[in-house]
Amino acid sequence: MKSYPNISFTNTKNAFAYKTDMQLKKTRFIFSLMQLNWLVSIATKVTPLMMKIGLPLNGVIKKTIFSQFCGGITLEDTAMVAETIGKYQVQTVLDYGIEGKDGEENYDAACVEMLRVINFAATQIHIPFVSIKLTGYARFSLMQKMDEQMKIADGNLYERFYKVVEKLSLSEKNEWDKVFFRVMKICSLAAEKKVGLFIDAEESWIQAPIDALCMQLMEKFNQQQVIVFNTFQHYIHDRLSFLKWSYQTSLEKKFILGAKLVRGAYMEKERKRAMDLGYTSPIHPDKESCDKDYNAGIEFCIQHIENVKLIVASHNEYSNLYAVEGLQKKGLPVNHPHVHWSQLYGMSDNITFNLAKAGCSVSKFLPFGPIKDVIPYLMRRAQENSSIGGQTGKELSYIKKELQRRGGD
Repeated sequence: MKSYPNISFTNTKNAFAYKTDMQLKKTRFIFSLMQLNWLVSIATKVTPLMMKIGLPLNGVIKKTIFSQFCGGITLEDTAMVAETIGKYQVQTVLDYGIEGKDGEENYDAACVEMLRVINFAATQIHIPFVSIKLTGYARFSLMQKMDEQMKIADGNLYERFYKVVEKLSLSEKNEWDKVFFRVMKICSLAAEKKVGLFIDAEESWIQAPIDALCMQLMEKFNQQQVIVFNTFQHYIHDRLSFLKWSYQTSLEKKFILGAKLVRGAYMEKERKRAMDLGYTSPIHPDKESCDKDYNAGIEFCIQHIENVKLIVASHNEYSNLYAVEGLQKKGLPVNHPHVHWSQLYGMSDNITFNLAKAGCSVSKFLPFGPIKDVIPYLMRRAQENSSIGGQTGKELSYIKKELQRRGGD
């Protein structure tokens, strides 16, 4: 009879073993500030403006929220973080935190930078994955136009995509060819270096061409190994059925499906746009239905794990344990090579490090880059922690528990 580890997400000794008392007290201070909703609301509005006009905030930001949620300014900085958490069997997903900047020169520069990131990751034993957003390499409005046309075209995802590409103007076709060339270059190097590539989900009104491109890339690069992962954003109500369609297509086209399951990051924006433009919101009506679909997605992937590599990218304690239990029910080990867990750096250490202690394959998603460029990411983290019901309070309770266990104040 196979024996399985007993995983407890309340074990703070495991959760914070990588932090010194001083680091833990600093983390407590940062999350205490984040509990003040009025302060977060003001800071997220004012900070980007103050940075834009050149006020000297870098020092304060670097010592507080930046150090909590980012791996540093340079790739070399991230190596130090990766090595620290790697000692506790936690791997790293590198994300160059610059938000997409428009213009062909910027897209080309982003491509060059991502190639550098992949080459660097390949030299690090604790960095098996990198993450990209396609809006860093393509014009948002072009993808929006393609998405709108795909929504009204006939056929499956592939057929609708090819029909829309054919209808693009000559200049738009040339533009899309450049997008495709950049992404192919990135994927080819990732495949050569054996570095996994997470392609982020984005707003629902540009997602269709992203999905179509991901399927093409997986068909090419996920034959013997899994290099490319699409992201399934489960607060959108059609993602569970799309996950199942993607799996069936992977069988037909003979590739392994790379599936990163997330709940999502654009919910308020999605609902507001749907209301403003008068269309039915693509978002689940409540958290319960989103949770149900997310866990059903985990179950589906584990049931078909021979042809799926699953990334459980979640801060939900139940969902993370649900994946562990799913493996146990199938009699599979928790370190199955086709299942991996991941959380954001600076959050949910009680999940990450306890999973790792139990032998699960797990990572931290680690953004890095110049402070002025990662400000949008940092503001989202501050808002997320203050808006998610009880998230900041939960983080604080674990930190305080560990400090008390250590005999600190």
